[in-house]
Amino acid sequence: MAKKSNQQTNTSGRKIISRNRRAHHDYILEKSYDAGLVLMGSEIKSIRDNKVNLADGFVQERGGELWLMNAHIAPYEKANVWGHTDPRRPRKLLLHKREISQIITQIRERSYTAVPTTLYLERGLAKIEIAIARGKKTYDKRESIAKRDAERDIQRALKSR
Repeated sequence: MAKKSNQQTNTSGRKIISRNRRAHHDYILEKSYDAGLVLMGSEIKSIRDNKVNLADGFVQERGGELWLMNAHIAPYEKANVWGHTDPRRPRKLLLHKREISQIITQIRERSYTAVPTTLYLERGLAKIEIAIARGKKTYDKRESIAKRDAERDIQRALKSR
């Protein structure tokens, strides 16, 4: 009998590998972009094994390009021992020139930040969804938690009817 996968698949053919729940808690997400990633062969195998953590990741601009920083992709166990790279190494993001310039202007001029929200596979290629975001203040976090609790209570009340 085949092993059941714990990965979610959307109707669009995306297999979601990892979500950054911390980004939804710490930031107000405004606009999102889908980007490709420049990876090594062993890294894509680790991604397929769900050995990814986006919680501390962020996007940084270097020389007119966007780089994914501090996202942890564990080394693939079956790969060559000498070929292991730093799990938190910077990875280049692949976007259209227009999208890169939009993101860079919002980061520079409007003091926004770009954070990774979702890592997924689409037609065998690893893609990442990044969002332009503003940092939440403490009272914003409390407000969103209270709103979520209220919605949960409403759903419970409707369910128990």
